[in-house]
Amino acid sequence: MLSLTAQVDCQGPDFNNDSIIGAADIIVFLTYYGYEWPLAPEFVCGETIAHQDYAYSTVQIGDQCWFSENCRYLPEVSPSDEGSETEPLYYVHGYQGTDVEAAKATDNFNNYGVLYNFQAATLEGICPSGWHVPTDLEWTQLTDYLGGESVAGYVMKSTSGWDDNGNGSNSSGFTGLPGGYRGDYYGYFFYLNDYAYFWSSSVLDDSHVFSRKLSFNNDFVYTPNIFTHGNAASIRCIKSL
Repeated sequence: MLSLTAQVDCQGPDFNNDSIIGAADIIVFLTYYGYEWPLAPEFVCGETIAHQDYAYSTVQIGDQCWFSENCRYLPEVSPSDEGSETEPLYYVHGYQGTDVEAAKATDNFNNYGVLYNFQAATLEGICPSGWHVPTDLEWTQLTDYLGGESVAGYVMKSTSGWDDNGNGSNSSGFTGLPGGYRGDYYGYFFYLNDYAYFWSSSVLDDSHVFSRKLSFNNDFVYTPNIFTHGNAASIRCIKSL
């Protein structure tokens, strides 16, 4: 059993014997007498989750818990003509500079977040602890729950922002936004307001990765959409089971 002997000076008892009288001594005293400290409240899907100085909204869809907005972690930023299949790179659609704060001040960053090449998408810390970039199987589980790949896009797409009135109902709460992508072969940004592209963590081979695509002109979820490592797409995190 803990001994509650302590050094005593004019300010009070030093229960942890660190020669400092303070809050730590109160904790030792109360713990000794059986006080049970309350645990931090458990996260409930639908609440926001703080990660890298931003609070992300979340949504429960079937048995899965998803971010309902795109990741926006941006430690550095590159113009579209700078590409790599081996080094992590980060882009903001339409921004062609290297100033992070300037990129963060753009409407596209605030609306669509960041486009990541696959090396950046696989770095530890992109998602909060206990979350991850979804696998191809997890994407399929989502679309199956929402009625199948031929119709799931409509309930995943946001209710505004898509070209030619290609908006969805967003009844799933996924809030898919048409942030486009960065093309690997040509080094340009493409398809803002037309398509949304999302990484999976599942690789097809040494050069290609499974991803997902939503379109303005139909309700499909393109399953799978294949990207090279040098393409840049959006990221949605999913909570680990």
